[in-house]
Amino acid sequence: MDGELEPLGAMRPIPYMGVIHVVAEAMKLGFYNGHPEWSNLGQGQPEVGPMEGAPERIGRIDLEPGDHAYGPIGGTDELREAVAEHYNRLYRGGSASRYTAENVSVAAGGRLVLSRVFAALGQGRLGYQIPDYTAYEDMIDYHSHRVAPILLVTHRAHGFGLPPDTLRAAVREHDLDAYLFSNPCNPTGRLVQGDDLRSFVEIAREEACTLVLDEFYSHFIYRPDGQPGAGPISAARHIEDVNRDPVVVIDGLTKCYRYPGWRVGWAVGPRDMIEVLGRAASAIDGGPGQPIQRAALAALEPERADQETRALRTVFARKRNLMLKRLSGMGLSFAHQSEGTFYLWGCIEDLPKPFDDSQAFFRRALQHKVMTVPGEFFDVNPGKQRSGPSPYRQWVRFSFGPPEDNVRMGLDRLEEMLAGS
Repeated sequence: MDGELEPLGAMRPIPYMGVIHVVAEAMKLGFYNGHPEWSNLGQGQPEVGPMEGAPERIGRIDLEPGDHAYGPIGGTDELREAVAEHYNRLYRGGSASRYTAENVSVAAGGRLVLSRVFAALGQGRLGYQIPDYTAYEDMIDYHSHRVAPILLVTHRAHGFGLPPDTLRAAVREHDLDAYLFSNPCNPTGRLVQGDDLRSFVEIAREEACTLVLDEFYSHFIYRPDGQPGAGPISAARHIEDVNRDPVVVIDGLTKCYRYPGWRVGWAVGPRDMIEVLGRAASAIDGGPGQPIQRAALAALEPERADQETRALRTVFARKRNLMLKRLSGMGLSFAHQSEGTFYLWGCIEDLPKPFDDSQAFFRRALQHKVMTVPGEFFDVNPGKQRSGPSPYRQWVRFSFGPPEDNVRMGLDRLEEMLAGS
């Protein structure tokens, strides 16, 4: 009404992103990060403390006089070169085409890297899949005046994976300019690797479709038998020419090196694309802080980095197997057994009512001080153009990111909850 003060003024109401909504609802019941009586099986970060077999946590950052000034928009030369060499060492052995600092853009976290990428996309058609990372929905929506989203649905029968032939057909049918997905996939744990990943890169090259790969879980890799994977997986291994193949890889220290609070992320790709990301950054964020980038150099030292990620695969494979066994025993089913990330994507359709609905499951679990993430949050739906119930109302994402004793506590409580139904 005229003259009546509106609380938001010119702002619009914005809902929390899925995982943040879970935390916000739990906080209403007394949760806080590190609360000893809560089990956060919904968390999107790995355990960050000392871990069996891992190097000692980096615990000190010294400031230098130059740190009080603005740093380079795309990151310091030292860190950009270190990231480039990190990829060359892990994935480009024997290749004449190698990454340099010009192929790297550093930002204050993965979502900020993605924001730069979306801001840099030109007028065109962007393919995306469901289920996938919740933040993609708003990022696509924010740029819908320029980027037309094209949905590619994955199916349970294929373990929520997208076969290369299906991707190529979709690129041609919809004339896609770009395709975005997380690999390994958050929430399903599905991994595109080997010949399939090579085919994805070939499709990008041959069809002139820019591939944007969110590889934040690239070191959380498990074998089909539940043992730790032999090493990380990245599309960078299959690229022929680092400056011509239209592939942008996004990663950082957040997940695989267990430093989420540092907010260090990066994009690796053709130098012309990376230059455009820097220009986008000049308007979006102005570049990352310098002290934390120097600490990142230590985290990427080859011996330390390899020790950290080997330990990570060993510890998290054990937690994966524990959670898979316990949830299966409670009556949940899985389209496939997670090959990556620290999540399990469980189907609750066979549970007794009301636990066969992910929102009801979530609300009841909160009463037992356990947090989970309802599946519909991963139903990426820009602008909410698709109506009707989500196809993932009977799916739940469970995280084995917390320390093992906390994971066990949460599983015990879920078992008690279901037994009392």
